[in-house]
Amino acid sequence: TDRGRTQAAKAAEYVKGVVGDREVFFYYSPYSRAVETCQLMLESFDPAKVRGIREDPRMAEQQFGNLQDPDAMKKVKNERHVYGRFFYRFPTGEAGLDVYSRVTSFIATIKRDHIEEDCCVVIVTHGLALRLFLMAWCRWTVEQFESTTNPPNCGVAVLERVDGKYRLSQETCDMIGCENDGPTSPCVAEGLWDKVGGPKRAPRADRGNVASLRDVKQ
Repeated sequence: TDRGRTQAAKAAEYVKGVVGDREVFFYYSPYSRAVETCQLMLESFDPAKVRGIREDPRMAEQQFGNLQDPDAMKKVKNERHVYGRFFYRFPTGEAGLDVYSRVTSFIATIKRDHIEEDCCVVIVTHGLALRLFLMAWCRWTVEQFESTTNPPNCGVAVLERVDGKYRLSQETCDMIGCENDGPTSPCVAEGLWDKVGGPKRAPRADRGNVASLRDVKQ
């Protein structure tokens, strides 16, 4: 729609401001609106600065089922609200846990392919896929994930590189309703040993060089 194209253009300008003069690599979901949004965003970038463009189905939105009946979907979405988004599985579709597994694999690809500090990565994806990506990257608990909300259409989420580590921008935290825990985003579970008197393990510092993360949900 015209409104969607306007939103994508505004998101592109925002992302371009984050990226600056650095090179950038684009990943995008194969869903048609994500593809169109990525195409619109690319128009704002100097082709000489675009290191690559790649479709990756691991960043597609959660699969809600094959042939969706409106009345049946209303019922299952109500069930999901009670059961929780992470573990609830749609009939013939996915649970949030399934999406978490594939975006975790995608993160491994990013860390393998983009080791240059001066290269930004732009990901054109969807609301729930974005939140589960951030859950895996920041090592949120299920409870922390469930407390967040999807961004608005063409909302932009940014992971900032700070001294070799990563943190969510404050604007991103405000947008999805998460806490800004600093650059290491430690796993809460790593502190559980303290309660049982077991050994204390130092938090693991994330490696990788994704300087910028963007999300488009249409």
